[in-house]
Amino acid sequence: MSRHLVWLRLDLRSRDHAALQAACRDPDSEVVAVYLHTPGQSARHDLGARRSAFERDALAALQPTLARLGIPLVQAELDDYAAIPAWMVERVRAWGIGAIHAHRALEIYEQRRDEAVAAAVATEACRLCLYDDVCILPPGRVLTRDGRPFTVFSAFKKAWLQQLPTVAAAQPQPRPRRQHFLPLCAEPTPVKPQEQDWPAGEAAALAALDAFVAQGLADYAWARDRCDLAGSSRLSPYLTLGCLSARQCLHALYRQGPVDAPGAASWLNELCWRDFYKHILVAFPQVGRHQAFQAATDALPWRYDELEFARWREGRTGFPIVDAGMRQLLQTGWMHNRLRMICASFLAKDLFIDWRWGERHFMQHLLDADLAANNGGWQWSASTGNDAVPYFRVFNPWLQSRKVDPQGHFIRQYVPELAAVQEVHTPVLRHADYPAPMLDHGQARQRVIAHFRALRGDSAQLGLWADDGS
Repeated sequence: MSRHLVWLRLDLRSRDHAALQAACRDPDSEVVAVYLHTPGQSARHDLGARRSAFERDALAALQPTLARLGIPLVQAELDDYAAIPAWMVERVRAWGIGAIHAHRALEIYEQRRDEAVAAAVATEACRLCLYDDVCILPPGRVLTRDGRPFTVFSAFKKAWLQQLPTVAAAQPQPRPRRQHFLPLCAEPTPVKPQEQDWPAGEAAALAALDAFVAQGLADYAWARDRCDLAGSSRLSPYLTLGCLSARQCLHALYRQGPVDAPGAASWLNELCWRDFYKHILVAFPQVGRHQAFQAATDALPWRYDELEFARWREGRTGFPIVDAGMRQLLQTGWMHNRLRMICASFLAKDLFIDWRWGERHFMQHLLDADLAANNGGWQWSASTGNDAVPYFRVFNPWLQSRKVDPQGHFIRQYVPELAAVQEVHTPVLRHADYPAPMLDHGQARQRVIAHFRALRGDSAQLGLWADDGS
C-alpha cells in the first residue's frame, strides 16, 4: 500500500487543492498532511505575531476537516528552513512515504528550500511532486510574443484575459480515505481567540466569498475606494493563507453573471493584479530581496529619519486620513487598499523616506502580509517598480481624504481626538489633542519631483523612466 505526504504551506484548505487531490488519487493509498512552523524564518521574513496567530487558527479549523476525510494533520515547529530537509527524511523513513505533494513556491528562498528537500528525500527513493496552484494562471504561462515576462500591467492583463477560458474548474474535496496509519483528531486544536474581523479557516473564507459576490460585487467598482464603507471584498487574508484559492474567486465571479458589469470587471482586474505581482516576483526575484525593480532609483537620496518614521508608523503625522489608516493597521492588522496607497505615498513621496522601511512595517503588521502584493504596492507608490505610478504623481492627502471618507466617519473612528471636529479634511486643522501637519504637502511634493528629475537627467538608462510606466 502506498503512502503519500501532503506538505501544506500557504494553502490551508481542503477544496480546490491540487496537491491534496494528487495525493488522494489512489483511493487505497494512505495520506498524511504536514505543516511545519518556522518562527525563526518568519521573523527574518518580517511576518508579525498577528499573521502567525491567524495561520495557527486556520490550521486548527482545517484539522477536523481533514480528519473527516481520513487524513491526519501533523504539525511541527522547526527554527528555520535549514532544518526541514532532515526532518522530512526522518518522516519519510518512519512512515514509509513514497511521495511528497506540495504547491510550487514562488519566492526565491522557498524555492531553494524545496530544492534542498527534493534532493534530501531522493536518497530515500521518495519524490517531491510540485503543482502550480498559487495563481489563476501560473508564472511562465503569460508571456510576450518573444517569450519574455510582461513588465507592464495593461499588456499583461490583455494576454491574461485571453487565457482565462483555459482555467480549469475548481476541484471539490477528495473523497474520505478508508484507512490511515496515524491517529486522527476530529476536534479543533484549542487556540487563543483573536480579536479580528476575519473568522479563521476555509469555511469562513467560502462564506465570505459567497457574501461578497451576492451583496458587494454590484457596487464594487465605486465602493471599493471608500474606506468609510464596507465596499472591498476583504478576502485578502484568506487568499494569503490559501484558505481560499484565486481560482475559486474566479469561478464565483463567473457564476454571478456577466464579468463585463462594472463591479465584476473591477474585481476581475484586482485578481489580475494579484497574478501580475506574483509573476513579477518569479521573473525578477530581486524585488523579493528589498531591491528596487528600477535599480537606478537606489541612487535617490532617500531619507532615514527615525523620528519622522515613528510619527508615520504610529499615526501622528497631523494628516488625519494618513493617521487613520496607520492606526487601523496597528489596531486590526488590516488596511483598506486605497489607504495603503495614500499612506505609502506619504512616506515615500512626502517624507521621502526609503520605501523599504514602509514595506517592512506593513509586512510586520498586516494580517494579509504577502511578499509579492506588498512589494508591488510599495514599489508602485514609490515609483521604483516595473509598472509604477509616474514619479510626478504624488497623492494629495487632503484631496484623497475627501474622496475616500467624504463625511469623515472613518477618520473619527480611528482618530477619536477629532470625533467632535466638524471639518476633519482641512489642511489648517488645529486641535489641542491632535498634532499640526508635520510638513507642507506642496513643498514636499516639489522636493520629491526635483529629486526624481535630477535622477532622470543623470540616468544612462532613460528607457526606464517613461512616464507611462512602461
